[in-house]
Amino acid sequence: MAMTAPLPALQGAIQPDSERSPFARTAELLAPYKPGKPLITLSLGEPQHPVPGFVGPVLADHIAEFGRYPVAKGIEPFRRATADWLSTRFQLPRAIDPETEILVLNGSREGLFFAALTAVRYADQRRGESAIPKSAAVLKSGSSKPAILMPNPFYPAYGAGARAAGCEQIYLPTTLANGFLPDLDALDDATLARTVAIYIASPANPQGSVASQGYFVRLKRLADRFGFMILSDECYSEIYTSEAPGSALECAGPDFANVVAFQSLSKRSNLPGMRVGFAAGDAKFLNLFHELRNVAAPQVPVPLQHVAVAAYRDEAHVEENRRLYRIKFDLADQILGNRYGYQRPAGGFCVWLDVADRGGDEAAAIKLYRDAGVRVIPGSYLARRQPDGFNPGAGYIRLALVSDSESTAEALHRLVETLN
Repeated sequence: MAMTAPLPALQGAIQPDSERSPFARTAELLAPYKPGKPLITLSLGEPQHPVPGFVGPVLADHIAEFGRYPVAKGIEPFRRATADWLSTRFQLPRAIDPETEILVLNGSREGLFFAALTAVRYADQRRGESAIPKSAAVLKSGSSKPAILMPNPFYPAYGAGARAAGCEQIYLPTTLANGFLPDLDALDDATLARTVAIYIASPANPQGSVASQGYFVRLKRLADRFGFMILSDECYSEIYTSEAPGSALECAGPDFANVVAFQSLSKRSNLPGMRVGFAAGDAKFLNLFHELRNVAAPQVPVPLQHVAVAAYRDEAHVEENRRLYRIKFDLADQILGNRYGYQRPAGGFCVWLDVADRGGDEAAAIKLYRDAGVRVIPGSYLARRQPDGFNPGAGYIRLALVSDSESTAEALHRLVETLN
């Protein structure tokens, strides 16, 4: 009897720490210890505010539609509602076309992941077009690997998408010195010539920094010059204290070329378990994106899209959400003061604290868990080492202020008492 050839060994079956989930790494770091006080979790950015009251009735009205396979691009009412919301919320160069410039997503995370795979295909389709500079011929020749740029620290889906797309991941350190945004002046032409996409998050996770209109304009000029996509993660855009963050779409020109923005209801509407978001922008890119998602991506149940329609047509629950976060940041202002380099973020619900002189991020995370019952995430787990060995997240801890105000105040008081 003929013998079957052995299966090849899986390459990279055991991931290095730098490519593993920061939450899994934190769980392993803290596993030998028990919380010294009743546990308060500030490590996971899972909104804990109440679910909007309209969710249940809308689901009940559309319950029978769980019996339908969803279309990949999203139902027409969803695409129209999100397009209307974008045009109302942001100062766009023109109204978004719901037919060609909107796609529903199974949460922004899967969209951000699949966008990397699409970006490589999109760059391949555009090789030789006049819009692509001759310097980008390095891609066509195969003499250099295509690259995807991302802030460092960053959302893990960016790195996973770049790896799956077979691209080099180029980390752009976001530090206090550069306002916690990638330094565009540090990008060289040789790198940009082989770049197929850049991920940008505004408001940023974890630091809460917000890109200005001028910043987006400069980034758009680079994208147009070198022919890469701007994948703008804007899922925290509705959580802010005073000035509403802008969108990359506002600076994208009338055709939104080379720009796609990603939005989600997880943070805006306290619906992280619903897994509904959308992508909007460059119609050519979204057409290719739709083709990929139509065969490979999880689709969004129709009743959930109807809930999203209601959510994007209601701002009252969003303002109440902001009010609750403002209360917690007021508490952080009072309790933390100027300790640990604390600054109230421009957007988002995270706090980024410098604990380098408290033994470092891992030691501080262990001490807070073991002695104070407060669970945080070490900043080095959210970042990767730069070529020179520098980890931009090292020495920081991230707190997500997602619990109720009483728990948040208690956790912050415990933190100060424990680390001082």
